[in-house]
Amino acid sequence: MKVINRNVLMGCGAAIVLCGLLTAADSVLPVFPYGAVYFRKSNPPEQDWERDHRTAAENGMNTFRHWFMWSAIETEPGKYDWRDYDRMMDLAANNGIKVVIAEMLNFAPEWAFEKYPRALYKGSDDSLVYSGISASTETGGYPGLCLDNDDVKAQAEKFLAAMVNRYRDHPATLGYDVLNEGWYFGGDARRMYCYCEATQQKFREWLKGKYRTLDQLKKAWNRYSYTDWQSVHPPRNLTGYAESLDWLEFRLDDHYRLLKWRTDLIRSLDKKNLVVAHGVGKTLMGLPDHGLNDWRFAANVQVYGFTFNAADDGPEPWKHFEAVDITRAAAKGKPFWHAEAQAGPDWLHSRMIDLKREEGMIAQPEDIRLWNLTSMAGGATGILYPRWRPLLDGPLFGAYGPYGMDGSVTPRSEMTAKIARWANADPETWKARPVKGEIGLVFVPESEIFNYIQEGKTDFYRESARGAYQAFFDSNIQADFVNIDDIKDYPVVYLPFPLMLKGETARKLADYVRSGGYLISEATPGYFGDRGRVGTVQPNLGLAALFGATESYVEFVPHILDDLRLQVRGHEIDGRFYDQQYAPTQGTAAGWYKSGAVAAVENNYGNGKTLLIGTFPGAGYYLRHSPETRVFFEELLTWAGQERWLRCDQPQLKARLHMGAGGTYLWLVNPTRAPLSARLSLAARVGHFREGHDLWQNQPVKVNGSLVEVTVGERNAAVIRLQ
Repeated sequence: MKVINRNVLMGCGAAIVLCGLLTAADSVLPVFPYGAVYFRKSNPPEQDWERDHRTAAENGMNTFRHWFMWSAIETEPGKYDWRDYDRMMDLAANNGIKVVIAEMLNFAPEWAFEKYPRALYKGSDDSLVYSGISASTETGGYPGLCLDNDDVKAQAEKFLAAMVNRYRDHPATLGYDVLNEGWYFGGDARRMYCYCEATQQKFREWLKGKYRTLDQLKKAWNRYSYTDWQSVHPPRNLTGYAESLDWLEFRLDDHYRLLKWRTDLIRSLDKKNLVVAHGVGKTLMGLPDHGLNDWRFAANVQVYGFTFNAADDGPEPWKHFEAVDITRAAAKGKPFWHAEAQAGPDWLHSRMIDLKREEGMIAQPEDIRLWNLTSMAGGATGILYPRWRPLLDGPLFGAYGPYGMDGSVTPRSEMTAKIARWANADPETWKARPVKGEIGLVFVPESEIFNYIQEGKTDFYRESARGAYQAFFDSNIQADFVNIDDIKDYPVVYLPFPLMLKGETARKLADYVRSGGYLISEATPGYFGDRGRVGTVQPNLGLAALFGATESYVEFVPHILDDLRLQVRGHEIDGRFYDQQYAPTQGTAAGWYKSGAVAAVENNYGNGKTLLIGTFPGAGYYLRHSPETRVFFEELLTWAGQERWLRCDQPQLKARLHMGAGGTYLWLVNPTRAPLSARLSLAARVGHFREGHDLWQNQPVKVNGSLVEVTVGERNAAVIRLQ
């Protein structure tokens, strides 16, 4: 393998600096990592590799990610074909491009499928999954083999070790991506994976750790005739009972166990380069069936990221910001990237029939500009595309990449080049980070999981959580997603769809309020407690004291409650799904249904305060977007005595504030198709300023103390350094 002198990197593209946010590594990062996935073995054509790398470097690209697919490299047991990958690494180094090595164990060698047939993924219906080809590359071995089989895992470990040992000292190596979009091969409620014997044995071991004895398990599951642990099997269908809850929780733990195995292995062999990963920003909907938990993913790596494509995920501005905000919250101060950002068309995706030409299906340079600047406004400090140039085959041919089918420069790639150069020109910009949001939206995994078990989908949970996010977003309030373990970092939090809570979660909520926190909760908090059992007193789990009320009546009839209306704190707002009514005890009635029944209760508890609402205003706003419901959400900050970071008189303009060692920056994103002029007022705690400079377009900015006036062009942004 050719060895390149590291000194060549310093003169071939973007400036390179040490990133103080990284630990346990002396890897260098570009000021702003900017690039794309390039090599997938079957694409691009070999004759274009050298020219493509040269073009990328000339256009300001400084980072590539390559798919190192197990099935394409270990062609026979113990025999590795690294030739194409060696060439990729050398070309990158020669052109000043850093490489993220994406390990792809979900492409297992064909010989492994033959040698380890018991490791085939097995469905809950006993169907088996054989070697296939994914939509993203014409390479066999997808979706891999079940790594709960220790012999297959040992083979995978040998491959990973060989890969790391080969490339850890290569001058192009930046790090290793150990999780491509976070999905596990879990199926859905109709056909779940994996039921191979090895997974079932891992499940038994997990159950032993939880229940200790078989008698305890028999009692918890109400299966009294088990004779030994080998007679214990995972459920074949989901119910609201403990066995289903245990099965889904085990699958999640098993997924994260295997992620940690990969990260630990790589770190044991390479203490210099980064370990990174990226999800898809869908924790609020994809946890039970696909294992998506951005918090648990990000905890294992040094740099985290997300995939978001407007054509796939939706062109509405709030959806893009939501994906950024979930990823930023999960990263908890670590650098995070928009790891797969759309920069080209999406021809044949299933959502296409619902999209108009101008909604991302046919990406234009202005779309790319907007999408890049939106991610940056949310705090992303790196952007990569799913393709540098499009695939030439398969169902995703021609999609996503900024360059032409032949690798030629296009108006889209010219826009990416402009952004790449701008983003790497001023390191100070990225030393300022997004401020902490005015309110936290609490993520409670068991609520989402239980919704999935009951309904076979997560619609009630996701619409409640996402609707609350939208309501704050539409008022230019930055609502941060927050894990239940981190709620102490926020003076006020909002709890969406808390239908099931564990006892420990209920205790954390009570401790939070007792210590001075303000908690707004939607209906039925902890209605189902540990093991999915309904409490005979509601709110359950001792929460009646926290909220100062008990339930007087409840209806679980979501199909007839989509038009539920109630008054809370002087606002007529929308509810949905369930109707819970209250009898205040220590609390005070703060809302009523049209029938006169109490719909909301305020309560002082310890040093804090609660507001319990008897339905799901988040889901109500998700469906109807009524102005009065939006104002209700906005005024929750006033109820909690919290000051907003800023106010903007143009609601369609999305504002984010960044502060830190690099200074104070006001990011303003205009997703509309017309210029927008706005007047903003900043909170006193932000500071008073004499002038502002738009770093992106050099637009005129008027600044007077805490007031800022500016016009932002259509599908564009202003990046204002305040001084």
